[in-house]
Amino acid sequence: MPKVKTNAASKKRFALTGTGKIKRKHAYHSHILTKKSKKRKRNLDHTGLVQDANLRQVRELLNLR
Repeated sequence: MPKVKTNAASKKRFALTGTGKIKRKHAYHSHILTKKSKKRKRNLDHTGLVQDANLRQVRELLNLR
C-alpha cells in the first residue's frame, strides 16, 4: 500500500501548536497595502487558529487523523 502524501500547499500555510491546535495566518496581508489602515494591517499580522468548521478539512490535508 502506498504512502499517504501531505498536501504541499497546506504544510506551508499551517503549523501545529504544542497543544495540537492548528495555527493559520490572516488573508489580505500580502499586497495592495497602501489603501489599508495601519490598524487593519496590524490586526492582520497576528496568527489565528483554524475554526472548528474547517478543522476536519485541514487535518485531512495535513494527514492528521
